[in-house]
Amino acid sequence: MIPEIDALVTLREQIAVDLLEIGAVALRPDDAFTWASGLRAPIYCDNRLTLANPSARTRITSGFQELVGRGGYRPDAVAGVATAGIPQATLLADRLGLPLVYVRSSAKGHGKGNRVEGLVRPGERVVVVEDLISTGGSAVEAVEALREAGAEPVAVLAIFSYGFGRAAERFAAAGVRVATLTNFATLLRVAERIGALDFDAIESLRRWQRDPEAWSKAAGRPGD
Repeated sequence: MIPEIDALVTLREQIAVDLLEIGAVALRPDDAFTWASGLRAPIYCDNRLTLANPSARTRITSGFQELVGRGGYRPDAVAGVATAGIPQATLLADRLGLPLVYVRSSAKGHGKGNRVEGLVRPGERVVVVEDLISTGGSAVEAVEALREAGAEPVAVLAIFSYGFGRAAERFAAAGVRVATLTNFATLLRVAERIGALDFDAIESLRRWQRDPEAWSKAAGRPGD
């Protein structure tokens, strides 16, 4: 169990604690993970694990609801990005009492060949829900698919962001707002406060975030 932090002042910090406590985010600066892309990284995030923790799951849904209200998005529907964004979007749509759709990574190869599954009406305002933002590619592709279906994506919401500049550039180019419940900088601040990592480990993670490709190259391949 991670010890409680006194005087947590933001939901952003509390959710960072949740992600660390339940193992949804794992930090291993001395034993790098290998991502699906082949990139070596000192962090791995699997927000599907939040679904098994009722308190964290409820806090995330409440946080998304707060982001929707604070952003003034006034959505007509909620869209989940396949696959990990779908359960989070479902929880939010249920909380808001709104229709739910989801966006496939590619068009279905049979039947109607849909990319967007569910009922989308022309001009509907839609909030798009992702579990995680790294480079922003899958979220922006979902935004484009929804626009092609006639919807108006008003924002992308996610639990966690690595804070890569490439993602910010993509969202700006796509002309869509983005809001996350917590992020890499907050996670490191919380990890430091609770003593989960020492100074050298924190600095290694910061170097990775600034230039993940250079850090990955220095970390070498598994077994090197």
